[in-house]
Amino acid sequence: MPTTPTSPRRRFGSLVVDPAPLRLDRDFRLLWSGQAISTAGRMITAVVLPYQVYVLTGDVLAVGALSLVQLVPILVFTLGGGAVADAVDRRRLLLATQAGLTVVTLGLVLLALVPSPPVAGIYALAFVAAGLAAVDQPTRASAIPRLVPPERLQSAISLNQLVFNAGAVVGPAIGGVVVAVFSVSAAYLIDAVTYGAAITALLLMRPIPPAANAVRPSIAAVVEGLQFARRRRPVLGTFIVDFVAMVFGSPRSLFPAMALDVFKVGPVGLGLFSSAIALGAMVGALFSGWTTGIRRPGRAVLVAVAVWGLGIAGFGLSTFSFPLALLCLAIAAAADVVSAVLRSFMVQALTPDALRGRVSSIHILVVTGGPRIGDAEAAAVAALAGPAVSVVSGGILTVIGVGVLALVMPEFARVDMREAAAETAAMDLA
Repeated sequence: MPTTPTSPRRRFGSLVVDPAPLRLDRDFRLLWSGQAISTAGRMITAVVLPYQVYVLTGDVLAVGALSLVQLVPILVFTLGGGAVADAVDRRRLLLATQAGLTVVTLGLVLLALVPSPPVAGIYALAFVAAGLAAVDQPTRASAIPRLVPPERLQSAISLNQLVFNAGAVVGPAIGGVVVAVFSVSAAYLIDAVTYGAAITALLLMRPIPPAANAVRPSIAAVVEGLQFARRRRPVLGTFIVDFVAMVFGSPRSLFPAMALDVFKVGPVGLGLFSSAIALGAMVGALFSGWTTGIRRPGRAVLVAVAVWGLGIAGFGLSTFSFPLALLCLAIAAAADVVSAVLRSFMVQALTPDALRGRVSSIHILVVTGGPRIGDAEAAAVAALAGPAVSVVSGGILTVIGVGVLALVMPEFARVDMREAAAETAAMDLA
């Protein structure tokens, strides 16, 4: 029987993320497929690296130092990486970063085979890997609008979120099993092998040359990207709202204290916190197809971030029910993914191609730096008032921050993507 426009099947199809970019856009399909495999490998290393450092040192401060070592190159190289992405063939640059990350991961394999590997050597390789990733991420983000037509851009971004969050679920689980059954070096080796899939996919893709009006990488080019983001208010709003959500509402640094001291569920409960976040995010990405029909995404972003804040506050208030706390985390994560999809779409659709690498680098800097600042803020409040109070107050402050942004920057909620995208197209032709 034919499916009618109002049938449940049709409505469900509009809810689930649209796979059309995978079916219709060859180069995006290649990039996505390679990323799907390499992301799982990268997540293996993300969980094994701090584990190895802790086993070698027995010191949680050494693990904290690893995070700082990885943060420094992100802060230093991300903006410059965006400028480079705007000036060169983005496919070639991705090939270079993926090849570099492969070499670094093989270095981790070799170090892990040493009976007593030097922690300084692990830090050095982690620093280089973070620097390469700081170039890779804005390059990859700014390449996607060149691989799909405008009407499929938001679906492509949703598919990227889906594969990232699926990797966040699968990768750590694989890493834990491989370390338990085999060794740390075996886990790193799997990551190194998965980069082969990403490199093969990039080799099969067509070039992605820079825009005709591209400029050479320089401090002035970086400043130009910053100035554009400041002038293009809806783009600036995406950065501000995410910064507010992550600085006030990110609870990850308090998960150990919440699991051990508040909920008293031990290491298993601690793992379930992360699993709830990852699962909620993956479900949110899978069922993000409905977002393609939103004409004013800024308004939806504000609502999604408010739901994130309420979910985090609910997590902190649910000390009487561990399952309810997990549900609150999952709901918050699903809302966060909706916000991420819409914010990424706004950044890419409202930025001319000649500036996409630089503006994407600002986006990456906020996304990666905000949670780390949030970790420090949450820990400081927890030291004064306790972890549960820190979590609840952070969620409430997030909601208040959303309200303040809506009042001081009303154009963010009002932006009409059809009109704004037409303005961007005119900039590309200028």
